[in-house]
Amino acid sequence: MDTLMQKARQARENAFCPYSHYAVGAALLTKDGRIFTACNVENAAYPLCTCAERTAFCEAVAAGYRDFMAIAICGGREGTPPADACPPCGACRQIMAQFCEGDFRILLEDGTHTLDMLLPVRFTL
Repeated sequence: MDTLMQKARQARENAFCPYSHYAVGAALLTKDGRIFTACNVENAAYPLCTCAERTAFCEAVAAGYRDFMAIAICGGREGTPPADACPPCGACRQIMAQFCEGDFRILLEDGTHTLDMLLPVRFTL
């Protein structure tokens, strides 16, 4: 899983965050070993910003993947190394719930969590 976090850190370097200056990178691991990376992309119209996590899921789904094992997420002040945990926002947690079971692993700078831990009650159909 160290490789997955390293890929997230590399993706973070491409973050476009001129407003918050908070850079985030994500690396999503499929069950067959493919890794999709993404970064956050801000927009002057804030509701149009995209999170790294959601972008990674969208890219994977667009490529035909639906089975995921884990995601690594790192974030922090632009220009500084990530030091603190950068947990996914509620919208990203719900996207994870759409495609993943409760034991889906979420790797943060402070350790590994599961979707059940971060989103114990979620919306499903």
